[in-house]
Amino acid sequence: MNKKIDVEKQDSVKLYKIRKTLEELSQKSGRGTELISVYIPKGKQLHEIISSLQQEQGTADNIKSDLTRSHVVDSLGKVVQRLKMYKKTPERGLVVFCGALPPEGGGPLGSEVVTVWEIDPPKDLNQYLYRCDDHFHVDILKDMLKDDNLIGFLAIDAKDAGWGLLHGDKIEVLGQTGSGVAGKHRQGGQSAKRFQKLREMELTYYFNRVAETTREYFIDIYPIKGLVISGPGPTKEDFINGNYLEYRLQNMIINTIDASYSGAEGIREAFAKSSDILGDFRMVEEKKLVEDLFREINTNSGKGSYGLQEVIDYLKNNVVKTLIITDNTNLHRVEAKCKRCKHLQEAIVERPEVIPKKTEFTSTPCPSCNAMDTEVFEQDIVDYLEILAAKTGSQLEVISGSAEHGNMLASLGKVGAILRYNPGHAK
Repeated sequence: MNKKIDVEKQDSVKLYKIRKTLEELSQKSGRGTELISVYIPKGKQLHEIISSLQQEQGTADNIKSDLTRSHVVDSLGKVVQRLKMYKKTPERGLVVFCGALPPEGGGPLGSEVVTVWEIDPPKDLNQYLYRCDDHFHVDILKDMLKDDNLIGFLAIDAKDAGWGLLHGDKIEVLGQTGSGVAGKHRQGGQSAKRFQKLREMELTYYFNRVAETTREYFIDIYPIKGLVISGPGPTKEDFINGNYLEYRLQNMIINTIDASYSGAEGIREAFAKSSDILGDFRMVEEKKLVEDLFREINTNSGKGSYGLQEVIDYLKNNVVKTLIITDNTNLHRVEAKCKRCKHLQEAIVERPEVIPKKTEFTSTPCPSCNAMDTEVFEQDIVDYLEILAAKTGSQLEVISGSAEHGNMLASLGKVGAILRYNPGHAK
């Protein structure tokens, strides 16, 4: 049995950016109920939203605190201004966050700056929300980032059974159980016929128990989109053909796999043998990317590169075919430009060091002209790599740093690249 399943494929860079933005927004808090969250569902007329927000501006005039009133009115005005730039609501909807926040590094009361964020949701947005609070309401978007393309695994033989779940970037073993079924060879003192009948009864009880647990896992707790059943010998076929599974699960079987193991070990084996069936699944894609990179490195083909600076150099020279980076790299690029002589300095630092690094650039004279007038710009390393990749037509993939293949890439510094050709052979 072999059926292809249809799952939604997402842009890894886009999802990474949304996650990073939501992490940033989750840490922000207002001095009053000044932070605005607006969720606009797909198909909703923008003029209706704009009209509603303008009415909220009028209501905000009743706020007693002069500063809070000013911040709320200004923030609502900024949201309205942004919405007027759209001809219509984007295809999947739109989310806007806006509020008066203290400047970087903090500041006195009244130094707040009204800042706005716009997010194109990763999935269709079907609900409207307007909130004015002391924090941004990001939970709806966070829920959208959860991978709902779940695949269940059942690894079964006459001795034991195991259940697993493939979701997002990891395969998880949910549980396992022994069968309690006697082996095929009878004990002395029993007739072969009686022994066979008792064994069949034990198998039936075991199959019913497995079917019930499978229903609980994959219908009640984790609503799956497909089920893979594996195991050694004919037990898995006996289980399937006996129609022990609830009909919804029976219809979800996408593959049966001959395997050496059942139970928890069988789950991992079945996943390893399911790449052709689960080819659209992100975890499988990421695993293949890293395996391809390591193959190029281990065969000394000259087409495997790792280490951030080396990869950036190859990227700038249009040598990179696919660039791979983990989502937990936590690096930023800091660029300092002298306003007088245009001398440029840059450094790549870990996120906690960004603020001190900026101070270092602004508090020291330009090494070229000795002026004390330096403009500093910082950006997430993925944003920087995306710009470089776009210039050369390179593919950028952000993979999970918590999965096994992400840990493999971490051993190379969390960044690697598959090159278009061996640069050592280039003339």
